[in-house]
Amino acid sequence: MTLEHKHLIIRANINKPPKNEDVNTLTDWIRKVIKSIDMKILGGPYTTYCDVKGNKGMTSVTIIETSHIALHTWDEVTPALLQLDVYSCADFDPNIIFELVNEEFDAVKIEKKFINREHGLEEVIL
Repeated sequence: MTLEHKHLIIRANINKPPKNEDVNTLTDWIRKVIKSIDMKILGGPYTTYCDVKGNKGMTSVTIIETSHIALHTWDEVTPALLQLDVYSCADFDPNIIFELVNEEFDAVKIEKKFINREHGLEEVIL
């Protein structure tokens, strides 16, 4: 395997945020993302809901064979906020992830950066 050191960062405003009762649903969605980009889970996903006022939302982290995936949502604002990091030393198609975010969470707006961290922090144009 050739090491890639790619880091995808997504900030999305969403209409359908996961709620407290959706822990298993979000865990299943993370597994779907990982399978869709041909990664292998080493640990997790570990998903939990934070019910602290002003910080309510879901967090899920997964250790993948090639690095990690971390997702955070905040559901007290409208539209809700989703932040997603996918860091991998293997190549992957970020467009697959954009589609899955939009499909699952009904994204109003998706902002993204795709960074090649091999020798610095070079932004990859999508």
